[in-house]
Amino acid sequence: MNHPVVRWLDGLYLACIWISGIALAVMCLVIPLGVFARYVFGFGAQWPEPIAILMMVVFTFFGAAAAYRAGAHIAVGMLTDRLPRVPQRICAGFVHAAMLAVSLFVLVYGMKLVLGTMGQTISELPWLPVGITYLALPLGSLVTLLFVLEHIAFGSQHERAVCTFDHETTVAEAPL
Repeated sequence: MNHPVVRWLDGLYLACIWISGIALAVMCLVIPLGVFARYVFGFGAQWPEPIAILMMVVFTFFGAAAAYRAGAHIAVGMLTDRLPRVPQRICAGFVHAAMLAVSLFVLVYGMKLVLGTMGQTISELPWLPVGITYLALPLGSLVTLLFVLEHIAFGSQHERAVCTFDHETTVAEAPL
């Protein structure tokens, strides 16, 4: 699809992938650093654990948004696959309505949490307000909300090249 909104959401999807990947990489580097500092140098650094937790939250919320758009969430389709076409669409509509409700809930209450904890700091990281650590909740939920609205308005995007892992093109699809 070549709609400008879908192209913009393609960029947002790729940003979610990069954000999630970087958060996972940082988490995978920080944890061994903390273990190394404790067992080789004999002192326990205080900062690796809160950084790893922060990265896990970022990875979870932005990765979940990307997974929703790519159609990669875990789903049990045993019952719905056996239903006729109309009940399948009703079930899909219910899923999208539930995703909208959950995304809105986390967006609203996540923002309240961010604003309510902005004046507090983490003891291991006194330069970092607690509200910043919770910012992934409303931002990731906002992105998920946008992807749900995209799915409702433009249909599923998980078959498009931007959302699949196989980016090889055949001779017939290759540009001249």
